[in-house]
Amino acid sequence: MPVHGEPGARIATHGLSTVRLPPVSSARVERLVNLVLCLLSSRQYLPAERVRRIVPGYADAPSDEAFFRMFERDKAELRELGVPLETGRAPGFDAREGYRIARRDYELPDIDLEPEEAAAVALAARLWDSPQLAGAAHGALLKLRAAGVEVDTEPSVVVQPRVRASEPALIPLISAVQAGQVVTFPHRKHPAGQPTARTLEPWGVVSWRGRWYVVGHDRDRDATRCFRISRIVGPVRTVGPSGAVRRPAGVDLLAIVAGSAEPPPVAHTARLWLAEGRAHGLRRRATVLGRMALDGVAGDLVAVELPGYDVAARWIAGLGPDAVVLEPAELAAAVRARLVAAAGSAG
Repeated sequence: MPVHGEPGARIATHGLSTVRLPPVSSARVERLVNLVLCLLSSRQYLPAERVRRIVPGYADAPSDEAFFRMFERDKAELRELGVPLETGRAPGFDAREGYRIARRDYELPDIDLEPEEAAAVALAARLWDSPQLAGAAHGALLKLRAAGVEVDTEPSVVVQPRVRASEPALIPLISAVQAGQVVTFPHRKHPAGQPTARTLEPWGVVSWRGRWYVVGHDRDRDATRCFRISRIVGPVRTVGPSGAVRRPAGVDLLAIVAGSAEPPPVAHTARLWLAEGRAHGLRRRATVLGRMALDGVAGDLVAVELPGYDVAARWIAGLGPDAVVLEPAELAAAVRARLVAAAGSAG
């Protein structure tokens, strides 16, 4: 949310109207964020008493009356900001009024980003993958489950399986694009080849078929080139002043990568069992062949075209017990090996 004027003053924009909100302490901002995450992650309406136990910050209220005043202010604040807060009752004998945020109303539509904005988002996603933030997110989900809240943790409900961002060269290259600086780095054209020093005027970093590429003007070849970032085998160093590199107008980075990247991996047809109402990302690519129960759990038998076994196994293993490979045997073995390895690393 943008900050304007005095510290803590915020301006929330809804359509054509602008509402100035009063200054808010950092503790309250953190409590509001925690409240949104809690209500967004729950599939059921949460009574105020349970919200008080789950969301950090409410336990500090000295009395029930103080908590309810705090909670009412926070609900009004969220509605003022346009957060779609729903009120209803969970099914059951002792049904009490509760609250949740409907994911369908809260999710953003498709957004077109400028190159600089896309680079900033990539940096943010890389930071979210860091062990510190990943651990905090996991801890929050554990607290929700411990409180008896049914949490939707399936990533494919909101986003497709994300590109890996573990290459050490990725962040330095994104930073160089942001700064408009020339870079040098050793790069292997083939996995078994010898690295060659390259000097590049970087225009942008894009992902294509699960891999990251940097695109720009190669000074050594005096031509436009793209380089697969996983094959950069040494440090990325900047050369010269900031602002020296500008991306030419009308250049389509993704088209450059698509025209020069390696051919896509061979697709394989696989048959899987998917738990009922789960694995939505995979279901969008699948054809339902019929209903099927597995170990007493209802689900669907589906056929789906998948890329190479390594990528497919990583995706399916990430769905845990909600997806089981029936055939081919090679893919089933690859998924099983990943799950066994994950169980072993977890102790």
